[in-house]
Amino acid sequence: MSEGLAKTYDPKEFEERIYKYWNGKGHFKADVNKEKKPFTIMMPPPNVTGNLHMGHALNGAIQDILIRWKRMEGYEALWLPGTDHASISTEARVVAKIESEGKNKYELGREKFLEEAWDWTEKYGGNIRNQLRKLGVSCDWSKERFTLDEGLSKAVEEAFIRLYDKGLIYRGDRIINWCPSCGTALSDAEVEHEESQGKLWHIKYPVKDSDEYIVIATTRPETMLGDLAVAVHPEDERYSSLVGKTLVLPLVNREIPIIADEYVEKEFGTGAVKITPSHDPNDFEVGARHNLGQLRVMDDHGHINEHGGKYNGLERYEARKEIIKDLEEQGYLVEIKEHTNNVGHCERCSTVVEPIISKQWFVKMQPLIGPAIDAYKEGKLKFIPERFGKIYLNWLENLRDWCISRQLWWGHRLPVYYCQDCNEVMVSTEKPEKCSCGSTNIIQDPDTLDTWFSSALWPFSTLGWPENTEELKYFYPTDVLVTGYDIIFFWVIRMVFSGLEYIGELPFENVFFTGLVRDSQGRKMSKSLGNGIDPLDLIEQYGADALRFSLVTGNTPGNDMRFYIERVESSRNFANKLWNASRFVLMHLDSTNTPEGGEKLQLSEEDKWIISRANTVTKEVTENLRKFELGIAAQKIYDFTWNEYCDWYIEMVKPRLFSEDLEDKETAKYVLLAVLKDILKLLHPFIPYITEEIWGHLPGKTNDLIVESWPVYDENKDYNDAEKFIEFIMEAVKSIRNIRAEMNVVPSKKAKAIFMTTDSELKSILGSSERFFKTLASASDIEIVEGKENISDDAMSAVVGNCTIFLPLEELVDIEKEIERLEKEREKLEGEIKRVKGKLSNEGFVSKAPKQVIEQEKEKEIKYQQMMEKVLDRLTSLRK
Repeated sequence: MSEGLAKTYDPKEFEERIYKYWNGKGHFKADVNKEKKPFTIMMPPPNVTGNLHMGHALNGAIQDILIRWKRMEGYEALWLPGTDHASISTEARVVAKIESEGKNKYELGREKFLEEAWDWTEKYGGNIRNQLRKLGVSCDWSKERFTLDEGLSKAVEEAFIRLYDKGLIYRGDRIINWCPSCGTALSDAEVEHEESQGKLWHIKYPVKDSDEYIVIATTRPETMLGDLAVAVHPEDERYSSLVGKTLVLPLVNREIPIIADEYVEKEFGTGAVKITPSHDPNDFEVGARHNLGQLRVMDDHGHINEHGGKYNGLERYEARKEIIKDLEEQGYLVEIKEHTNNVGHCERCSTVVEPIISKQWFVKMQPLIGPAIDAYKEGKLKFIPERFGKIYLNWLENLRDWCISRQLWWGHRLPVYYCQDCNEVMVSTEKPEKCSCGSTNIIQDPDTLDTWFSSALWPFSTLGWPENTEELKYFYPTDVLVTGYDIIFFWVIRMVFSGLEYIGELPFENVFFTGLVRDSQGRKMSKSLGNGIDPLDLIEQYGADALRFSLVTGNTPGNDMRFYIERVESSRNFANKLWNASRFVLMHLDSTNTPEGGEKLQLSEEDKWIISRANTVTKEVTENLRKFELGIAAQKIYDFTWNEYCDWYIEMVKPRLFSEDLEDKETAKYVLLAVLKDILKLLHPFIPYITEEIWGHLPGKTNDLIVESWPVYDENKDYNDAEKFIEFIMEAVKSIRNIRAEMNVVPSKKAKAIFMTTDSELKSILGSSERFFKTLASASDIEIVEGKENISDDAMSAVVGNCTIFLPLEELVDIEKEIERLEKEREKLEGEIKRVKGKLSNEGFVSKAPKQVIEQEKEKEIKYQQMMEKVLDRLTSLRK
């Protein structure tokens, strides 16, 4: 046996060692190589200070499978890793840290705060990198990037300036999503909507100099302080006489007009809608159409401002309570109804988002989305699974302008400067020395860019853009993006239109969407539920290979998966099976055994069968991988390895390994090794550590497995006749085993097997297969007959194709003892049948027991009766 392969499979013994070895040998590196075709994957950059969760593990495993496969296929396979600066979440953590030290962000000042943020990033930024390494990811760490790298920052500035120069970036007042807790604007994609049970307050707005009034309904009564009109539908006859008149706004006593606008739905509520242009996106549009102006009544921290009269300074929900109390006391509150609506929350801190008017920077989306839509409709951009194409189009066709400015300090600062003397706006990579008016009184915009602005450039900024580098020309466009379906809008769409806008090419051809990894009950993993599972704990307990394999098997693109620990245990058992089978093979090999010269050997039927099956599995698995059917591919290799190679082929050839026929012995060794090599190659992308460890002990190897060539289908290795031959043998052996199991026959008890058939082909197969039945089916002898003349009536039988197999009963069991056993079984069944019948004839039980319980008892009665019939038949047969 080759030295070194441990007796027991223990991933802790070699996983870390192998990873360091691969990395040290440069196996993960990819460089411009004109001799090879490139294959490129860009790792979706996790948050720099984040930790590995199950979603990362699934995503990382899938990418690694694809990159290892393509590397073995001979591509120059680049998997570029990196991390994202995650402006909102990182800033929130740094703010919490400095506040815990009794300081605050504004006292520190921008420069000192950024020093703190960089310190935080350097302290925690290596966690996820090290965790990904434990998973076995084979990305090119020499090309690792960070979204705040100097090169990527340059790309961000270039992208901003190009869009600005084309008139596609502008500054304007718009209703934006505002998080009072994070203190920044949020894009639509950063808001999570949750169904919430709230209230709908109906409030009277009196008509000036009249006893008339209009009733409006609102879920946010605190915003009425900013009302500038009440709108009704122009065709609503209930209000036609009031349009153009004036209302007196309760509590505030400000006069506001009644306007007509088709935005209002006549049938909804009272048909009258309060218009608050500074605090609602729809009201903003109505206000613009009617020149109502703006009145913002809330500050950046969610408190009522100086325009809120007596409520100035109150937090928004405190103000709500006071306003409701005052409305009720003054007779303006008509009624309160329970109401269910979708409430927007900040995806980072879960604070309820406040729509407010704010001066922000925006990207005009309409000119950018056309090419992105065309790319999909023309089939240039493919989604796996296809159904996500509809979601992609729906997002694009309903896209608002993208708010890209954030009121944060951690991130890419806007390359925008303002002259304090003439208000000129200057966009530049460097601070201008002076304004066109001659003033040097110039300041930079304090805001930073939305994190997704830099992430949108990831596929090409990481390769050196805006410089036209050799890496960019060779590795771009990339081949596949692997990402969660939950960020199709956040990231995928933005990368698509950015690639088309800046490079003129799609950033990738395929988008492979993963689903969410849920717990065993189907719930989303979260801290609040306490149901999160740490991938590192699983790696520690079961090894990275077991975790990877469990995540991929049974997984289909775009679908959520339930995570079961039992699956990891099953994958660990598979790794153990592979380990033990490999040890068995190695035990019979020496350094002279190589897979060369196989064409000179005389292959037996079982040799041809396993070679043919390995060939077919290679073809199917490769095709599955090309279609991104990773779960199906993994299952096929699993089934072949466990069921065919380990459970059948190894058992079939064991006697040959001890044969005195040296040529036949060497042939068995050759095939065992050749097929094991193919298995290790096919499994390597899925379970890289164990396959590399085993590979390292095989005789005749010339390369590390990670850079070995992928198996290729060869039609000359298709042995269809041998497959039919062995498949019949396997079915026959299984049938004999089933009969013996039914009769409780111990494996050591040998019995003759009689095969009755007139099929000449089967006769030929059986004539050369006695060794299989003796080895695998405990047969003492086999006999081939055409009729039942000499077969006893009590022989047990099974039909396999055109053949009936008989096992003489007297050779299987001691008849007297079997009769004794069956009599005890009959007595036991009689008792069970009597008990069930007694229950079902008891009116008290039938009237009170749940229907389900009664059905279960009826099913038991049927089952016991069937078992009794079999026992009685066997007894009758034996007594004859």
